[in-house]
Amino acid sequence: MDNSEIKEETESKQVSPIKNFFSIKIGVMPLGVFLLLLIVDSLLIQKKILPTDMIGAGSIMVLFGFACEEIGKRIPILKNVGGKAIMATFLPSYLVYANLLPKQAVTSVDFFMKQTNFLYVFIACLIVGSILSMNRTVLIKALVRIFIPMAAALVMGSIVGTLVGTVLGLGAFKTYFFIVVPIMAGGVGEGALPLSMGYSSILKQGQAGIFAQVLPCVMLGSLVAIILSGVLKYIGQKYPKYSGNGSLLKAGKDDEILRIAQEGDKAKASANHDLSQLTVAGILSFALYLAGVYINSLIGLPAPIVMLIAVVMAKVLGLIPKNIEKGGYSLFRFIATAVTTPLLFGIGVSMTPWKNLVAVFSSPRYLIVITLTVVTIVLVGWFVGNLVGMYPVEAAIVTACNSGQGGTGVVSILTASDRLELMPFGQLATRIGGALTVVVGIALLRLLH
Repeated sequence: MDNSEIKEETESKQVSPIKNFFSIKIGVMPLGVFLLLLIVDSLLIQKKILPTDMIGAGSIMVLFGFACEEIGKRIPILKNVGGKAIMATFLPSYLVYANLLPKQAVTSVDFFMKQTNFLYVFIACLIVGSILSMNRTVLIKALVRIFIPMAAALVMGSIVGTLVGTVLGLGAFKTYFFIVVPIMAGGVGEGALPLSMGYSSILKQGQAGIFAQVLPCVMLGSLVAIILSGVLKYIGQKYPKYSGNGSLLKAGKDDEILRIAQEGDKAKASANHDLSQLTVAGILSFALYLAGVYINSLIGLPAPIVMLIAVVMAKVLGLIPKNIEKGGYSLFRFIATAVTTPLLFGIGVSMTPWKNLVAVFSSPRYLIVITLTVVTIVLVGWFVGNLVGMYPVEAAIVTACNSGQGGTGVVSILTASDRLELMPFGQLATRIGGALTVVVGIALLRLLH
């Protein structure tokens, strides 16, 4: 090899400073792109001309969301228990409370999150995308089985939580109706709000006061569930025999299920993403959600549940063409990779009041009851799920979603555990489980009062 060849080889191995600079990433963004966005947003905020539309709010959510996620994945211990999701959701909440975020940035994000209903766009795409990309046989068997650990977790969570609160001197009545039921009610809009309205009518008390009482329990229960889902992810990594890596059903006596699921995973990994198919899957998501809105106006069933039922039925009956199913997987991967973290930041800014969360920490008894209730729900999900042929880690994560802060909590829980493919089952847990909890809670209160 002559000197010119040696020189050429040496130069080829050297990485230019610019390429090296762009190889550093904040979330999914190269550092150069991150810094450019930071500079542009800073200039807009300084001149007070940051738009409140999707571009303005989206730029803030992307910038700060991925920065918070980066912090979460670098903190020792926390990074192993869902640190990315926790920091992306709850750090923004604190920053807003402490006035450490630019006011115009907060206003832009808050307006976008509350006026555009973007959370439901996210949930619609994830539900449809994940259902379309699932194997039909696996889906049918998983839906049938998941209701068993869900129901068992609801019952045992209620019993243990109420007993603990009674032992700590809170009283069975107060513990069950004002701590345990709110935790499992399915979030704020679909849970705490109708619950407080029902309680107000029965107890002849102001609805606002009751809502303020139960809201902190909903938020802290969701936080505990997020942390536990991170712990479950860590357990699954350390002890692979307990984890399906996102698959709910294990082989057990039905090796065919496992074989089909594994073949499907291999096909997905090697699949080429077609933008036209992705687009069609996205349009289908919107159409089904809007159909859910219409059905909701007729019978009061939440739109996400209507959408979930519709897409599951279509999948089970084999009505969806293969090319749209492939587009569903592409849609799911895009939403999970690019949208989840910015959305969590938006949730933290506009839907997670820090002072309400902190209020619970001032009462150790409340903290103990909430924590043990959620731990019971997760443990029951683990053991009962295992008994009915599910991977314990995935079954426990799904049942943990029943303690989440509605749709926002499910997103955070599944993000912390890297199991967004479980979104349909998480939605079942929080929506159906939450609705049942609210109905039973109000009925029992009416009976006992």
